[in-house]
Amino acid sequence: MTTLTDIALDVGIRRWIARIEQLAPVLPGLASTDPAVRRTADRELSDLLAVDFTLPIPDGVALDDIEIDGPGGPLRMRRYRPVAASGPLPSQVWLHGGGFYAGTIDEVLNDRLCARRALDSGVQIFSVDYRLAPEHPYPAPVLDAVAALEALVADADRFGVDVDRLGIGGNSAGAAIAASTALRLRDAGGTSLLHLDLEVPPLSMTPVGASAEQYASGFGLDIDALQLVVAMYAGPDGPSDPLISPLDVDDLSGLPSTLIMAAEHDSLRDSGIAFAERLQRAETPVVLYMGPGHLHGTPGITAGFAGAREWQELHARHLALAYDTSPA
Repeated sequence: MTTLTDIALDVGIRRWIARIEQLAPVLPGLASTDPAVRRTADRELSDLLAVDFTLPIPDGVALDDIEIDGPGGPLRMRRYRPVAASGPLPSQVWLHGGGFYAGTIDEVLNDRLCARRALDSGVQIFSVDYRLAPEHPYPAPVLDAVAALEALVADADRFGVDVDRLGIGGNSAGAAIAASTALRLRDAGGTSLLHLDLEVPPLSMTPVGASAEQYASGFGLDIDALQLVVAMYAGPDGPSDPLISPLDVDDLSGLPSTLIMAAEHDSLRDSGIAFAERLQRAETPVVLYMGPGHLHGTPGITAGFAGAREWQELHARHLALAYDTSPA
């Protein structure tokens, strides 16, 4: 098993890790076994890190909150729309990370990354405040994502959405939810998707490949911790259908064009690679990007690591190509 001392990490990543180690003792909730307590501490840590390590929201993007009727009650979304744009825009439903039990659209990191990506890609982004495990296990967040997409189509004029250029994406746990949502819509003949965008995705609910062993501990997403959150996500009675684990679904044909962005030093890396290979065999257009030198959480440290800025710029360029936009 590889350790952090075995590889040459960028100095920006080293500083980010050092800041986490400095903050952890003053956030005892990070070690709690209570998901609600841990969720609060994770949010505090995320916001403190983002202030120091993520570029601020750029000028030229409007942010506003929208509420729709969701399957579990009111469902909140935050829209990121380029100010210079007019008329119906290509749009993406975005699902934040957080290990299925944490994360929110209100995180500083989410705002800063989504706003900049919307501006740089010309794609309007709707970040969904989906329900979290263990209070709301699978398929609750998938149903929330489906509801968000359906609401954008049903009220496209209100939301300024080009329904012919509508897609879904997510980071980490959100990427798994996005992939499950795309499969659910495919099987149900539901809302048509133009694009699927998967950033550092856990596409199997069990460890995959050599990366799961090589980077099992100390690289931002420990395999043991992952198995605990997967158990919360699946619920006490287990998942209601096999779509919870997209890589293990027998048939992956019929999915939209897909972007997969994997980190080199991430226990989830080989999950993304395996999914890309299966999409290729299913004759689905797929782009796989391997972020050199990245850990699971480092694509967001755009103020501290040039590799993260490159990652986010590439992400935006791929979205502009996929959605056929002309960003400013």
